[in-house]
Amino acid sequence: MQKNVTNHLPKKMSMTTKILIWMAAGLIVGSLINTFASDVMWVQDYLVLGLFHVIGAMFINLLKMLVVPLVTFSLICGVCGIGDINKLGRVGGKAFALFMLTTALAISLAIGVSILFAPGEGFELANAASNSFSAPQAPPLTQVFIDLIPSNPIAAYAEGNMLQIIFFTILFAVCILMVGDAGKPLIDAAERLNEVMMKVVSVVMQLAPYGIFALMAKTFSLQGLDMIIPMMSYFAVLVFVLILHATGTLMVLLKVLGRVNPITFLKKMRSTQVFAFSTSSSNATIPVTLRSTEKRLGVDNSTASFIVPFGATINMDGTAIMQGVATVFIANVYGIDLGLSGYLTVIGMSVLASIGTAGVPGVGLIMLAMVFAQVGLPVEGIALIMGVDRLLDMIRTAVNVTGDAAITTIVARSENSIDMDVFNDPNAGAEQALHLPHNQRTA
Repeated sequence: MQKNVTNHLPKKMSMTTKILIWMAAGLIVGSLINTFASDVMWVQDYLVLGLFHVIGAMFINLLKMLVVPLVTFSLICGVCGIGDINKLGRVGGKAFALFMLTTALAISLAIGVSILFAPGEGFELANAASNSFSAPQAPPLTQVFIDLIPSNPIAAYAEGNMLQIIFFTILFAVCILMVGDAGKPLIDAAERLNEVMMKVVSVVMQLAPYGIFALMAKTFSLQGLDMIIPMMSYFAVLVFVLILHATGTLMVLLKVLGRVNPITFLKKMRSTQVFAFSTSSSNATIPVTLRSTEKRLGVDNSTASFIVPFGATINMDGTAIMQGVATVFIANVYGIDLGLSGYLTVIGMSVLASIGTAGVPGVGLIMLAMVFAQVGLPVEGIALIMGVDRLLDMIRTAVNVTGDAAITTIVARSENSIDMDVFNDPNAGAEQALHLPHNQRTA
């Protein structure tokens, strides 16, 4: 009798479904406010810039709060879990080569499709925003390499400089391995702390639907959907290339190099993609990406915890695609013929820029200014695309984390550090409701 009652209990809603529902609700509420209440002061002051802004900012801060300690403990566990320093170099080399390959493929695809569809031809500059774009000075490539090494590790941790944190943590973890038995207590401590941080991630994720609702509601309240219409050719081509890269290029690599089912991969990455879309930050999504690659895809902790933070820092396929499409768009708007050499320069610059691009919202525009300056396009043209960039940034981030997980899976497969039973199990690692332990239970 008890069995029948249990079978008829309603199935709990998954976290992915909750996030999708609240995200759609935020989009609808924000669009309605933008359409009907954009001039109502109390709505803007108390709802959009008040409640939505506060909840959204608090949620983003919660995510950022997790990143540095989680990356630190995960990297230590990852490096020490790999154990062999030669294998560590092999895994890192494979991941780096694949990240550079996918970035080069992404921008090549973007330029090719953009040349085919020619967004921006016939665009009237009179319709463009009159705002000018003042680009911050991008650091030279030599400085990017110099800045890989922190002069003060404590400052790097305080400022959240991910490249420097990753460099120092990997060096520290390698030295833990080199000291032998004396380092074992540190490894045990890091594993326990990493387990605690993953539990913190689970707790924070319970708040995700509400934080995402606030972020979406604020974005669409301020930006609306009307701004897309004048920029439809640029918007449509960029979205098309982003989707094509995520579901085409990356999945072909996953099938050929990783020898796994791309459809299964995409199904299991759906919640992470939705999460990345709503936060617009690869770094903020690191905890969720780590959880998905380990629990849902079956990648060994040592491999996932090493590659995912690395990818979130240097793998910027979505940003590279934006740079490719934007370059062709602005060149068409201003009637400038870049030629083959110009486009090859854009490809090379974007691949190199991705190494020094931080995984935070909006940084792609700064990198785009550097690319424009290099090929002689007017930097003020960036003002044309700034209006729709916030929405496109959301899609770009989802593509970035898809690439991170795909490369992690490919490398794990090549190193035999993935559990294929977990990968092929549709319910493996599915979101569970949070249950806090208590001592009130009686026999």
